[in-house]
Amino acid sequence: MFRSPGRLLGYLMPIALAALFLPAQASAQKITKTAVYVSPSLSLTSDKASITGCASAQVNLKAAAGSPSGNTTRYRWSTSAGQIVGNGPAVVWDLSGVAPGVYKAFIDIETGGADGECQAFTSTSVIVKPCPPPIQPSCPNVEIVCPTDIVIDQPLTFRSTALGGTAGAIPTYNWTVSAGTIIEGQGTSSIRVDTTGLAGETIKASLSMGGYNLDCSASCAVSIPFPPAKCRKFDEFPDISRNDEKARLDNYGVELQNDPTSTAYVVVYPGRATKSGDVQKHSSRVIDYLVNSRGIDARRIVTLVGGARDELMVDLWICPQGTKPPNP
Repeated sequence: MFRSPGRLLGYLMPIALAALFLPAQASAQKITKTAVYVSPSLSLTSDKASITGCASAQVNLKAAAGSPSGNTTRYRWSTSAGQIVGNGPAVVWDLSGVAPGVYKAFIDIETGGADGECQAFTSTSVIVKPCPPPIQPSCPNVEIVCPTDIVIDQPLTFRSTALGGTAGAIPTYNWTVSAGTIIEGQGTSSIRVDTTGLAGETIKASLSMGGYNLDCSASCAVSIPFPPAKCRKFDEFPDISRNDEKARLDNYGVELQNDPTSTAYVVVYPGRATKSGDVQKHSSRVIDYLVNSRGIDARRIVTLVGGARDELMVDLWICPQGTKPPNP
């Protein structure tokens, strides 16, 4: 079947118009495609969650920022107290001297280019605690241990003990003594003291401990005893003239008067050729002279007879109270 040219053109015209319109519509869709906005990223960290507001109270802050477009990032820091030291992504937050409390540090960033500015911000908190009270110095409990075994003219050892006191203090030792000489241990916790010739005296050892910023001292005293009292022979003489005998007895009487508690022992040793009665005669005249010429109480005088010797001898003894008498 054949169609006329006019009718064929009418069928083909819509198809041609559709072919021209479809490419134009596809091109318009590409031009109106919408871009997606991505904001910069930001995080903030600190190396301490709490501090004491004393000297050098510092916190290290670090910001991590990211710009999707790769533009330069600018940082602005601020705080509710203290001050920021430095700039850029890592700074120091100085809180020295700040009163106790909770404080914040803030970070704002800007990043932008030809298409405009982008911003982000965040913050972090730190607790400032009160400063601990200053450590007050204190002395240890110092004690001097005195010697107990005291021997005349022998060295004495004084020892010290110290408990407590300021923690961490390093003690020093300085000793002094009231008598005698420190022969060992100065600068240490114990000393030895020479006591030669100090019988009857009191020795006080004093210790001053340093290292505590205080006067930390202690002392201890001991008495050196007198030597045990003993009888002593004052004089001896043979059968001499009466005047010589009186001179000897005068000196003897003075010694007895100097110690009114002592006892006089007169010991007569007969000679092998001594006549009967000579011992009694010598004893009697010694007592008579001491009592009547020197004023010695007769109750303080004791006469003894010793063993025979080659010649007659008289011994004069002085015995302090409580001592053992001579044994002729």
